[in-house]
Parts: sequence; structure tokens; C-alpha cells
Amino acid sequence: MTVVLFHSAYGLRPAVHAAAELLRSSGHEVIVPDLFDGQTPETMEEGRALRDELGNDELLKRAVTAAAPYSDRGIVYAGLSLGAALAQNLALGDDKARGLLLLHGTSDIADEAVAASGDLPVQLHVADPDPFETHDWLNAWYLRMQRAGADVEVYRYPGAGHLFTDPELDDYDPEAAESMWPVATAFVDEVAAG
Repeated sequence: MTVVLFHSAYGLRPAVHAAAELLRSSGHEVIVPDLFDGQTPETMEEGRALRDELGNDELLKRAVTAAAPYSDRGIVYAGLSLGAALAQNLALGDDKARGLLLLHGTSDIADEAVAASGDLPVQLHVADPDPFETHDWLNAWYLRMQRAGADVEVYRYPGAGHLFTDPELDDYDPEAAESMWPVATAFVDEVAAG
């Protein structure tokens, strides 16, 4: 199975490569595009500023360009935080998408995307609570995805920080990360087998 894994607002840092290696260890091909042209912001604020400077349209264009060579195969879109939002937008717009793995984030759902998302396996892993993914937001997101026919699983990690899988950040929670990765990898394995 080919997985396209998009980085967070911190850019393409070691934690993204480590995530890719975990998925590769299960036999999957994992593509990790660099949407920030080598820039790796030191803080979330710097990352958000870079995101705003590039603009959502440019980031989506870069994400589409990165995934396009693989989309005919039917891929799993995946991402961390900002990258999860991009992955969601691409997966819901790709009728050949095989799955969607969201780590630390979601995105609003466009009406036209909702119509195309039926039967898409979706798995979300998120801190609980998460300042960027509030309970009200996640409940509404979940219901909308279900109404669209997506097969959604949500895993919450109490007490973990937003990007709890990144050992270089204060958010890091080794226990949450350790429990998350086998579930996420099994999801990709299931999608590949299905």
C-alpha cells in the first residue's frame, strides 16, 4: 500500500520521518512530501505564520502535486495536524482513495467532498483535550463524516499534548505515542488487505 504522509506546521522534521519508517516497517511504501521547501519552524506560531504566508490554496496545490503520481494506485492519505487537514481534503476529493489516517488534526468538510467520501475508512488519533480539536468540533466533524458514509474510528489520548508523537516537542507523550502507533499501523495494514 502506498501512503502519502503530510507533515505538520513544524515542517518535515525527524518525527515525520520516524512515522514514515514505522509504516514502512509493515511493508508499505510511504511518501513524505516537503510542503515547506525545507523550512522547519521552531514554534507552532512560526509554523502557522509560514502556513499563512504560503496560503491554504498553495499548500493544497503542493499536496495535490505531491500525491498525484501515486493516486492511480489508490492510496492512503495521512497527515499530522496541519498535514492531517490537507490529507483529509485530498482523500475526500479522490474517489480512488483507499483510506485516511488523521494524526492530531482534522479539517472542515466541503459539501462536494461529503458526496464523494462514502465507504472511506477513516481513523483519527487526537489528544483529549486538544486546543485545536475541541470536543464540540470533533463531535460535529464525526457526525458529518458518518452522514457522508465514511467508516470513522476516533481514538482519544487523555492528557496528551497536541502533537504527542513528536519527541522533540513539549507535547510529546511517550505512552500515548506508543499505544497509538500499533493501532495506526494496523489500520493501514487492514486497508491494504481489504
